[in-house]
Amino acid sequence: MASELKAKTLSGMIWSFVQRFGTMAISFVSNIVLARLLTPDDYGTIGMLTIFIAVASTFVDGGFGSALIQKKEPTREDYSTIFWWNMLLSVLLYGVLFICAPAIARFYSLPLLTDVLRVQGIILMINALSIIQQNQLRKQLKFKRLATVTVISATLASAIAIALSYIGWGVWALVAQQLLISSFNAIQLWVLNKWYPALVFSKSSFKELFGFGGFILVSNLINTLCNNIQALLLGRLFSPATLGYYTQAHKMEDIASKSISTVVDQVSYPVLAEHQDNRTRFIEILRKLILSISFISTPMMILLIAISHPLILFLYSEKWIASVPYFDILCLAGIAISLQGIHYYAVASVGKSKDLFVWTIIKRLLGLILLVVGIYLWGVYGLLWSYVGVSWIVLLANAYLTSKHIGYSLKEQIVDLLPTATISIVSFVVPMIALMGVELDVVAKSLIHGTAFILMYVSLAHIFNIAAYTQMKPIVVEYIRKLVRR
Repeated sequence: MASELKAKTLSGMIWSFVQRFGTMAISFVSNIVLARLLTPDDYGTIGMLTIFIAVASTFVDGGFGSALIQKKEPTREDYSTIFWWNMLLSVLLYGVLFICAPAIARFYSLPLLTDVLRVQGIILMINALSIIQQNQLRKQLKFKRLATVTVISATLASAIAIALSYIGWGVWALVAQQLLISSFNAIQLWVLNKWYPALVFSKSSFKELFGFGGFILVSNLINTLCNNIQALLLGRLFSPATLGYYTQAHKMEDIASKSISTVVDQVSYPVLAEHQDNRTRFIEILRKLILSISFISTPMMILLIAISHPLILFLYSEKWIASVPYFDILCLAGIAISLQGIHYYAVASVGKSKDLFVWTIIKRLLGLILLVVGIYLWGVYGLLWSYVGVSWIVLLANAYLTSKHIGYSLKEQIVDLLPTATISIVSFVVPMIALMGVELDVVAKSLIHGTAFILMYVSLAHIFNIAAYTQMKPIVVEYIRKLVRR
C-alpha cells in the first residue's frame, strides 16, 4: 500500500510538473508575443479588474474544494451538493459584478471597464462547471489528465488571443484568452472525468463540509484580497501604464516563485492528508518537500534579479524596460512566496482550518497596514517594498503554525534552510563585487553575473554536500540516464 501511494505520488509530481511547466511555457511564450502587440495600458486595464474577479472566484469555490480533498471518502451526495452550490453562487456573483461594473469604472475613471468586467465576469460561471471534476482528479492523484487538459486549453486560447491582438482587438484579446482557457478546461473535464451531478442538495453534507471549508473560505478571501490589493491601489492612484508595468513584472515573478511550489503544493496536499495520522512520516515528507522547493526557488529568484535587465529587454522589448526595478523588488518577495503554500497546506491537511483562519486575519491585517503606509509615504516603491515585508511575514506565520500543529519546529526549519540561503547569497554577492570595477554595458554585466552565479551555486552545493542537493542529485542523475537510454 505504501509503495503504491509512493508510486502515485511520484507520478502525480511528474504530471503536475508537466501541467505547471507546460502551461507556464505556453503562457510565457504567448505573453512575449502579446506584450509586443499590446501596450502597458492594455495590461493595466485588465490588472484593475483582477481583484474583483479573484475575490468572486474565491467565493465560488467557497473552501469546499479543500474540504472535499481533506475528507477521507466523500460521497456522490457530497460532490453533487457542492456542485449545485457553486453554480448558484457563480450566477449570483456574476449578477453583482454586472450591476456594480459602472461604479467600478467610475472608481478608476475609465468607462471602458464597464463592458470589460461584464464580459470577463462570465468566467465565474464557466469555472464553476468544472471545480468538482478538478478536485476529484486531484484527490485521486490523476494529474496526467489534468496536465493534458490545461496544456491543450492554454495552447488553443493563447493562439486565438495572439490572432485577435494582431488584428487590433487590444484589451479584448486578453479578455478572450481568459474566457477561452476556462471554457476549454470545462469542456475537456466533463468529457474526460465522466462524473455528472445528481439532482440532490444535502443540508447535512453542506453543513459538514462547511465546518472545515468555511474557515478555508474566509482565509482564502483575505489572502486573495491582500494579494491583489496592490493592483487596486496602483490602478486608483497612478496611470494604467504604471499598473501595466507592475502587472507584467508581477506576472514574471509569479511564474518563477510559484513554478516549483505550485507543482509540489498541488500534489502534497492530498498526500499529506493521507498521512495525517502518522506524524513521523508526515514530517519526513514535509521536510523533503520544503528542502526541494527552497533549493530550486531561492537561487532562481536571485538569478532573475541578476539578469532582469537583459531578460525583460530581450523578451518584451524596450517599451517594458520601466518594469525592471519593479521586477527586482518583487523577486525578493518571491523567495518567501515560494515556501508559503507548503506550510499552509500542511496545516490544512491535519484539519486545523480554524487556526489558519485566525492567523490569516492577524498576518493580513498587519500586511495591509504596511502596504497602505508604504504607498502613502513612498509611492510605488513604498508599496513594492511593503509587499516584500508582507510576504515574509506570511511565511513566518505559516512556518509557526507548522511548528505548532505538526511538530516541525522553527529552529529545525531555519537550520534546514540556512545552507541554501547562505550559498545563494554568496553566489550572488561575490560576482557582483568582482564586476564593480569592470567597464561593460548593463546587459553584458548582467549575463556574466548570472552565469557566474549558477556555476558558483552548484559548485558550493556540491562541495558542502548540503542536504537538499544530496536529496535531489540521485533523482536528477537517474532522470538524465533514462533520457540518454531513450
